[in-house]
Formats: sequence, structure tokens, C-alpha cells
Amino acid sequence: MNPLLYLDYAGVAVFAATGALAASRKELDVIGFLFLASFTGIGGGTVRDVILGLPIFWVINPAYVLVCASVAVLVFFTAHLVESRYKLLLWLDALGMAAYAAIGAAKGLEATGSPTVAIIMGMLTATFGGILRDLLAGEPSVLLKPEIYVSAAMTGAAIYTLAELAELPTELSTVVAFVAAFMVRGGALRFGWTFPAYRSRPGRRPEDIP
Repeated sequence: MNPLLYLDYAGVAVFAATGALAASRKELDVIGFLFLASFTGIGGGTVRDVILGLPIFWVINPAYVLVCASVAVLVFFTAHLVESRYKLLLWLDALGMAAYAAIGAAKGLEATGSPTVAIIMGMLTATFGGILRDLLAGEPSVLLKPEIYVSAAMTGAAIYTLAELAELPTELSTVVAFVAAFMVRGGALRFGWTFPAYRSRPGRRPEDIP
């Protein structure tokens, strides 16, 4: 089996787990778990395929939906065993994001041959599922937190794309991209890495403008 396919299943499963953990924090029933796990697990890839004009990946292979459902049921019965579900959610999200950064870049590069599109697709695939999860669950959006998130996805997607353009083995490109994206996001979670934030400045009064 292609290493990208393994990573694709893993990314879906991990993102589905974060959706199910979000459902556990809201104390939803099992249907709520299935709903959030599925939307989170396949959301980013669905948007990617729609934009690229490709057949929707889980429509072609419904096994992806079954993965989401299995993970949702598993988390429904085991979430209470986790001491800090939100912390686990963030770290699993980092794993899913790193996996999907490489997967999205690969799909974008294969479909268009454009490095720019590949990097954008990697970023989109890696982040949209988490954004959708937070929106549906009423959680603080990962985009509105100070830690580096989208930039970590961009790092993984860019490294995968550059490695493929350099004609490195796909397995190596995938591993390096995954590790890079996860290290950047993991560092942000562990050490609070951020970019300088915008600080508003007092405006001038109209009469002070020459």
C-alpha cells in the first residue's frame, strides 16, 4: 500500500478522534459523536477535492466514513478515562494536521502540477477539519489562538512539495513533511511559539491631519 494512503487513513482517524473528544466535552449522545467525528475527519479532504474538481475521496472509498464511525464509538466509551481531554485533543489535532499537510500537498501537486496550489491544498486540508470541528462544537477556534497553527501546516506542505520537486522518494518526502509540521505545531503547544501580534495604535484626530 502507498505510504500516502496509510497516512491518509491515519489523518482521518486522528482528526475524527478530535471531533469525538470535542463531542465528549459537550456531553453529546453517540449520534453527536458520529456527527462531529465524521465532519472533522473528512471535512478538509472534502473541501480540497471540491476545489480541485476531483471525485470526493470518501464517496469513492466509504471506508473513510467507517473509520470515522469506528473512532467515534471507541471514544464514546473511553473518553472518560482521559484526564485532560482538551490537551489530548490539541495534540491529536497536531498529528492530524501534520499528516494532512503532506496528503493535501500530494493531491494538489498530482492534480495540477503547481507547487503553489500544492502548498495551499496542504494548508487547507490540514486546517479546515479542525476549524469546522471548533465551529460546530462551539470551542475556541484554533485560528484565534496565539500559537502557530496554519504556519505549521504550510511548513509541512512546502517541505513535501519541495522534496517532490527535488525528486526525492515519496516515502522520504512524506516522513520529512510530517515530522516538520508536527515539530512546529508541537513546539507551539509546548513552548508557546507565536508570531508578533498586531497592536492597535491611537488614531489621530481629524483636526491634527494636515
